[in-house]
Amino acid sequence: MPDFPLIDSHQHVFWNGRDDYGLVADLDEHRIEKAWLLTWDEPKSEATGTYMQRMDPRHKLNGSVETMIPLHNIIDVARRFPDRFIAGYCPHPMDPHAVDKLQAAVDIHGVQVCGEWKFTMMFDDPRCLEIYRYAGTRNLPVVLHLDVAYLPPNGGAFVGHGQWKGGGIDTLIRALEACPDTNFIGHAPGFWREMAADADNYPEQYLKPPMKIGGRLPDVFDTYPNLYADLSAGSALKTLMADPENAYAFLTRFEDRLLFARDYYGGELIAFLDSLNLPDSTWRKIGRENAEKLIANTAPPNSAPLRKLGL
Repeated sequence: MPDFPLIDSHQHVFWNGRDDYGLVADLDEHRIEKAWLLTWDEPKSEATGTYMQRMDPRHKLNGSVETMIPLHNIIDVARRFPDRFIAGYCPHPMDPHAVDKLQAAVDIHGVQVCGEWKFTMMFDDPRCLEIYRYAGTRNLPVVLHLDVAYLPPNGGAFVGHGQWKGGGIDTLIRALEACPDTNFIGHAPGFWREMAADADNYPEQYLKPPMKIGGRLPDVFDTYPNLYADLSAGSALKTLMADPENAYAFLTRFEDRLLFARDYYGGELIAFLDSLNLPDSTWRKIGRENAEKLIANTAPPNSAPLRKLGL
């Protein structure tokens, strides 16, 4: 366990069996000072797999369209626990008022993060680029979920992936080039699979041993200084655990661009990072300093940040 309080830069509320009080208890248990609370504005009608078993069944918008994790949940909880949460929001890019809604969320509610971008469309869709560019003008980092639409041939079949979001790494690269003044934080299986040396032919959603870290992702980090990544969920942890020796080299090489994050509960990531015996300066950057840096200039000029609006 590090000797400083952590910041969890990728978290949600009212899902996976816990309410807001359960989430705060988990933060306390693992000495996490604050968490970024992110929306997921995709309609529940587009849910696949077992997602609906893990989502709050209460919310509806306009009496009909249900979204996975709505903004009002984030705002309510951030106001209830003003010292524990940073509010994030990413409107659905297909909404013609998406940019206006993001602006209103910043100005009215003190939102400091654009996220989570998690939609069944290409990441570099022109409607998405408009959101990213506006986020850049307000210094909001964009937290993104990337998962490929198809997995490579497995047993002779070209396997479609029903939970795809954003497409492949090429869509992210085009967005990085189109929005150089916006910081992006990569996440999810489609992002981390690019640590495999032969990602285009890797047949599984998640990387697993035996596997050597390499691939295209380090080169993308080197080429685009506006790319960051969070270490949340099984996608990042499984990638790092598949090759601990090279994981150490990757974490120290990009210590200024990586963020501690979980997207769930528990201390598995903390235990793994501790086991690597990272330099203290690296642990601090990943554990909290990079998250603080990315939102240091996001407080909206015409409204009070959420942390000052405790109820």
